[in-house]
Amino acid sequence: MHPFDVPIFGAQRPELVQAVVDYARTRMSLDPVPLDGPSPPAELSARAGRTITPEGIGGLAALRVFDEVLSRACISADHPRNLAFIPAAPTRAAILFDLVVGASSIYGGSWLEGGGAVHAENEALRWLSDLVGFPPGAGGVFVQGGTVGNVSALVAARHAARARRAARGLPQPPRWRFLCGSEAHSSLRQAAEVMDVDLVVVPTGDDGRLTGGAVATALDELAGDGGVFAVVATAGSTQFGIVDDIRGVVDACRRHDVWVHVDGAYGLAGAAAASVRHLFDGIEETDSFIVDPHKWLFAPFDACALVYRDPAAARAAHAQQAGYLEVLDTPGAWNPSDYEVGLSRRARGLPFWFSLATYGTHAYGSAVERCLATARTAADHIRALPFVELVREPELSVVVFRRLGWPAESYHRWTERLLAEGLAFVTPTVHRQETVTRFAIVNPATTSEDIDLILATMA
Repeated sequence: MHPFDVPIFGAQRPELVQAVVDYARTRMSLDPVPLDGPSPPAELSARAGRTITPEGIGGLAALRVFDEVLSRACISADHPRNLAFIPAAPTRAAILFDLVVGASSIYGGSWLEGGGAVHAENEALRWLSDLVGFPPGAGGVFVQGGTVGNVSALVAARHAARARRAARGLPQPPRWRFLCGSEAHSSLRQAAEVMDVDLVVVPTGDDGRLTGGAVATALDELAGDGGVFAVVATAGSTQFGIVDDIRGVVDACRRHDVWVHVDGAYGLAGAAAASVRHLFDGIEETDSFIVDPHKWLFAPFDACALVYRDPAAARAAHAQQAGYLEVLDTPGAWNPSDYEVGLSRRARGLPFWFSLATYGTHAYGSAVERCLATARTAADHIRALPFVELVREPELSVVVFRRLGWPAESYHRWTERLLAEGLAFVTPTVHRQETVTRFAIVNPATTSEDIDLILATMA
């Protein structure tokens, strides 16, 4: 008997399984899903009541609290008019397989324990590698999110730089540092703090794009002590969807023997779309990249694909050593935990793999193209309205615009009203000390009618 199959709970068990399956089926059948929204802490506590008790409240009661109270206090990331931050729009197949992964109790950190799951994840990583033109030997791992992906890649880059200097008989620099552009993601500052290295922000032009020329100048200025171990190029910034001059950055870094990492957490999914693939020219010659399938590749939270051109360099930095781990080091074994910061891991790439296998990669390209088309249409409609204007032309699927005459507080009141009415979730942002707003369109179900409905509320 399972240790939790005590008489009361055991009697409920089949009913609880059915109730959970029914909940999942009902949630996936909603079209659209409810937007919902947060509740004040005191109100939520009062409505939910005490759920963790010595005797337990029972699975059915706990599910009821989640369904009727807790879930309603969460904003649905997959609502077609959720255009805030970078939302998510997992496919039905990916959601279903997330249930399978949870039920299967797979440890995804080693080949010994999860070889079948790792094989499937590696197929998905291979498709991503092929999208950007990485060589056959490329590989990596699915981690929780872009922050962990960036940190893991940068740790590998620093380790490689240390080893390179040691092999050449050169002293280690007094401080290590890496470079990025001014529109790079905020997680890179956190990465520098965690690694205790310096972050050098390279100035960009008015378009926010990090160029090879700017990187070359910065590398020349910092070449004295050899402390630069990486440059991070952004492939689709969160704020605007800007893609850096990856080709130029690669050329500049090769002259200085510096690792190039691409943060494509949001935007690199665009490589699946023929219409914008040219924006990523040069990425095939970089050393590593990340892209989050839970952002614009239609997977559930959480999944970031981290891929290295030379996985051996990453393994040298990340593989943990211990007596009880030696059994994992068998010839030909691919242990995902050898390529990231961390050891224990869920096989979080499986829902993405299952969705790719279910629908095919052509469907993915079409879905990304649809989001791009909606973003272009949104920009056209904004240009046609007298009370709004674009802050800049969209490059991918993020559209940033201002409501003429609105101070910051008007944007915040507007956001609160849209959410309270269950109409949409669109949040303000700040650009050059000005509060504006933005649409992040990563859901193929978002339509031009949705955009018009939101814009009409600003008139």
